[in-house]
Amino acid sequence: MNISDAAQQTGLPAKTLRYYEEIALLVPDRADNGYRDFSNDHIATLQFLKRARDLGFSIEECRTLLSLYSDANRTSAEVKAIASKHLDEIDDKINVLKDMRKTLAHLIHCCDGDHRPSCPILNSLAGDSL
Repeated sequence: MNISDAAQQTGLPAKTLRYYEEIALLVPDRADNGYRDFSNDHIATLQFLKRARDLGFSIEECRTLLSLYSDANRTSAEVKAIASKHLDEIDDKINVLKDMRKTLAHLIHCCDGDHRPSCPILNSLAGDSL
C-alpha cells in the first residue's frame, strides 16, 4: 500500500512515516515506480511504534524495543528494564510539574490582581524573592 493508505491505516501522518524511513526505524519496500510500498508487516510495525510513542518512549527506546520484539532470544527482563527506566523518567517529570504547579499557585495567590502595577508574579520572574 502507498504512504497515504499506510498513514490512514495507522493514524500516523505521512510526514512521520517519511521520518521513520529517514532514520531507518522502518524501511518500506519500493515499487517499480519508486513509490514506497508498505506491507502488512510494515503496518504492524508502525502500529507498534505509534503505541510506544504514545506512551512517551523515545525514538531510540522504540528502536531497542523493536529489536527486542523481533528477537526470539530476548528476555522479558530486558524489556522490563527499559519500561521501568521510562516509568522512572515519567515520575521525575511529574514531580517537576508538581513543583512548578506549587510555585505558580503560590505566586498567583500572592498577586492581588488589582489595578496597581505591583505584581509578585513578574517580580519573581525577574528574580526578586517574595
